[in-house]
Amino acid sequence: MTTPDSTEDLPTNWGRWGPDDELGTLNHISDAARARGVAAARMGRVVSLALPVRPAPLAGPVPFATGPQPAGVMQMMNFNGSPTRALTDVLIVNTHHGAVTHIDALAHIPLGDQVYPGVPIARAVVGGTVQHGSTTPFAAGITTRGVLLDLAPQGRLRPGHLVTGQDLDEAEQRAGVPLESGDALVVRGGWRIADHLGEPVPAMTVDAVRWMAEREVSLYAGDIGDPPPIRPSGPLAMHQVALARLGMPLIDNAEVTALAAACHELDRHSFLFVVAAAAITGATGLPVNPLAIF
Repeated sequence: MTTPDSTEDLPTNWGRWGPDDELGTLNHISDAARARGVAAARMGRVVSLALPVRPAPLAGPVPFATGPQPAGVMQMMNFNGSPTRALTDVLIVNTHHGAVTHIDALAHIPLGDQVYPGVPIARAVVGGTVQHGSTTPFAAGITTRGVLLDLAPQGRLRPGHLVTGQDLDEAEQRAGVPLESGDALVVRGGWRIADHLGEPVPAMTVDAVRWMAEREVSLYAGDIGDPPPIRPSGPLAMHQVALARLGMPLIDNAEVTALAAACHELDRHSFLFVVAAAAITGATGLPVNPLAIF
C-alpha cells in the first residue's frame, strides 16, 4: 500500500522537453493560459504576495544575530562626501531564507550528482555561477492565471498536517475554479513558517505533488511547502520532487493573507498572476514580489 509520501513511481518531467530544458513546468504556460490570466484582471485591483523584509545593518553590533536564522537581507550604507549628495547602499541577500519571499531556480536542489533534467552538476555549475537551471529564464517574467486554494478558510491547518491530493481536491471544489494546464497554484495553509521554525508545521506530501503534476501546474506559491530544514521529516515533496523532478519553480514563503481576504471579499479565486524577478542571471534563486491582479 502506498502512503501520501510514498517514493514509488515518483512523477518526473526529465526528458519530457528535451535533455537541455531549463523551463520545466513553465513550458505549460501557453498563450491560452496567459489569456485566461489577463481575462481574470477585470478590476485593476492588485495584491502583493511578498513578505516585507527589513534589512539588518551590517554596521550594527551583532548583524547576524537576528533570530534562529541569519538576517534575510543585510545592509551597508554608503555616504558620499559632506555635505552628502546621495545615499547608496550594498545589500547582501540570503536568498533561500524563511523570511524572504523568493523563487527557486531548477538547479537549487540536485538529485545525486545531477540537476533537472539530468544535467551533471559539473556542467550545470561552472566558474562559480549556474550555467544550467538558473534564474536566467525568469528574466523574461512569468505571467499566467493564478488560482488560490485555501486549505483552512478563516483558520489555519493543524500543526504537522500532511497535505494530500484529497485536501487540494476539496479546496478546489470550495474555490469553484478547476485548475487548468499552465495555471499557477497558490496555496494558503494559514502559517508563516519563519515564525514557527521549532514547531511541526504543515507540509505538502508526494501525493499532493502528484496532484499538481496531473493538473500540469506551472508554478507553486504558498505559505506552506516543505518542513524547515532544521526539522526534516521524510522526503521533501516540494523541493526534491516538484522542483527537482518536475522542474516546477517554487515561490517559497509567499504572504497570502491579503490575497485570501481579497478572494473572500470578491468571491473569486482566480486572477492574473505576475512574477517579474530582477534580471539577475546565473543564480539559484531570487527574491520576488508576486502580484495577483483582479
